[in-house]
Amino acid sequence: MRTLLDVFLLLLGFVLLIKSADVFVNASVEIAKKLKIPTVVIGLTVVAFGTSAPEAVIGISAALGGNSELAIANSVGADIFNILFIIGFCAAIYPISVKLNVITRDFWVAAGAVIFLLVMVVMLDGVIPRWGSFILLAGFLTYMFVVVRTALKNRNDVVGAGSARPQDHPGTSCHPSPEGNLKPKPLWRSILFAVLGAGLIVVGGKLTVLSAVNIATAIGATERIIGLTVVAIGTSLPELVTTLIACRKGEGEFALGFIIGSSIFNIMFVLGVAGLIAPLTFESGVIVDVAVLAVALAAFYVFAKSRGKVTRAEGLVMALIYLGYMAWAILM
Repeated sequence: MRTLLDVFLLLLGFVLLIKSADVFVNASVEIAKKLKIPTVVIGLTVVAFGTSAPEAVIGISAALGGNSELAIANSVGADIFNILFIIGFCAAIYPISVKLNVITRDFWVAAGAVIFLLVMVVMLDGVIPRWGSFILLAGFLTYMFVVVRTALKNRNDVVGAGSARPQDHPGTSCHPSPEGNLKPKPLWRSILFAVLGAGLIVVGGKLTVLSAVNIATAIGATERIIGLTVVAIGTSLPELVTTLIACRKGEGEFALGFIIGSSIFNIMFVLGVAGLIAPLTFESGVIVDVAVLAVALAAFYVFAKSRGKVTRAEGLVMALIYLGYMAWAILM
């Protein structure tokens, strides 16, 4: 009976995480627009953080509760799911064209973070000390600084080149759109929804962590397996839905950038912050998980470089590798 209640609370936690992250992102974007913050900065910071908020909250909550193994398993498991299953599943339906020069910087940042994490879990004896997490977090902040600075520079270059006038585009109407006649939402309302969304994210994260730990204990599974499978997949649902929609609309490059960015956030920010709260402990199986993540990134790069796209067959192979690895991890 207790296990059924924990399963219900786990599902409730997932719903709260996903829905509250959506509310938080929308409200934050509204606030940023009212404060005249450039939309490119909104996308690279608020939206990126919002969609990965479930992983962040679970990682931090797990560290605060002394379950740091769940933090590592969730972050690494979410990245494996993102790279192998989400890209693979979407490519199997809609082949994804890839321009590696567009995502080269982000790909190598993700690869560097994973390699650094792999070196730590191989060389260190079951615990990642705070200095390791500090390096990850410092690297993430440096990366974000470069991304935002580059985006703002490119935006200023475009603005400086001159903006198009309505008469330059015959098909463009000079009349305001119907949306422009709508009464703007007051700032206090956006702030209220942002605070509410953030609060529900925290509640959802705590519910998910507590119920996942209880389920693992009840069925004799380790926190690593629960975090690698159920929790990782549950917290990656926003990425799955977003990527499917983007690929269906022919925005495969956006989807890939989104997945790579989410992977960077999960490893560098989530483990960086969680590890500063408490040193991250891990079991030996985590070495295999991080190695699989490194192989997944390498496979994606090879597939993308060979034909300039991830084909249906390659996508199917990636998705099947993920399912096979999950089956092996659970059985072992």
